[in-house]
Formats: sequence, structure tokens, C-alpha cells
Amino acid sequence: MKKWKCTVCNYIHTGDEPPDICPVCGADKSKFSEVIEEKPDSVNPETTVAEKDVDAPSNILIDLILSNHLHPISVHIPNGVLPVAVFFMFFAALFHAAGFEKAAFYNLIFVLISMPFVLFTGYIEWKKRYNSALTRFFIIKIGCAGIVLLMLLIIILWRILNPDAVFAGSAGRWIFLLFHIVMLGAAGIAGHLGGKLVFGKSDEKS
Repeated sequence: MKKWKCTVCNYIHTGDEPPDICPVCGADKSKFSEVIEEKPDSVNPETTVAEKDVDAPSNILIDLILSNHLHPISVHIPNGVLPVAVFFMFFAALFHAAGFEKAAFYNLIFVLISMPFVLFTGYIEWKKRYNSALTRFFIIKIGCAGIVLLMLLIIILWRILNPDAVFAGSAGRWIFLLFHIVMLGAAGIAGHLGGKLVFGKSDEKS
């Protein structure tokens, strides 16, 4: 059986023909190329060293981000901390627990501080590893990341202006809580799609 590689996300499909749509990133059939095994050419060590010596600092940074998988690592911050923060905020709303509300707020601040690095490494991954593909898959993933950031900014600013925003009697309390749900949902969708990219690289069917 032939093997076909998606040039966007590197998904490997086994079959006589490539799939009409990549099940991982949503790229169409034209983005697949047949995998042909070739013997590696000999590499001149002197040329390799010379090329490394002239690498720009920006290229070195990009190589570090890609080779060390810094985006999948960094994205664990919002994906791990946000559920805790949202749980604390709803617990505070139900039981008027000021301590849980404050803990939720500080957790959200921590996530906001981490977001520039998360988004920057994600942009590098998308640009370099996935060739800036704008399939439906990536549009949804990028959109969800934007929603998370927007909700974070609104929630934190709202909380600064009204420290009692989550408690009973506060104007717009339920809208404030709804923003938490939207933020958590967007983070969950982005995380699910990211998992497909990381773990959905091959098709084992013969």
C-alpha cells in the first residue's frame, strides 16, 4: 500500500489514494504527497558547520521553539489553570467564598501573563511547521485562542473595576460568570484540536 503525507500537518495516510480531507487538520487532497523512501545523501560536515555559524539569532530562537516543542508545553498553563480558576469562581459565587474568588482572580492573572508566550510559540508553530495553513481546522483553533485572550482581558478588567462582580447583588453577575464558561469552552476546543495535531499523525489502516 502507498503512503501519503499531508504537507500541512505531516499526517500519514496509508492507501491507494490520499484522503479527500485530512482527518487531522482539514487540508484537502491536493495537500498530500506520496511518501517515497530515499537513501539519505551524504552530508558535508564543513558545510553544515558553516551554515550553523551564520544562523541569525531569530532563526536560532525559532529552532529552539520547534525542536523543544515549547508551544505544546506552554499551552498546558491555560489548559491546566483555567479550569481551576473557573471552578474557584463558581464556588465563590455559590457560597460567597471571598478566598476562592481571590484565588481565582490571581490564577487568571497568571494565565494572562503567560498568554503572550503561548500565542507567540503557537504562531511560530503555525507559520513554520504548518506553512501558515488557513484550513477550517486552523481558523477555529486561532479563533478559540483569540476568544480566550479576549475573555481573560474582559474578566480581569471587570474584576478590577468591581471586586464584588461575582457575588449576589452585583450588576451583570451572570454575564460575568458566562464569560468564564465561554473562555473555558474556547480553551477546551483549542486544546482538543492541538491534541489532534500532536497525536493524530498516522493512519494505521491497511
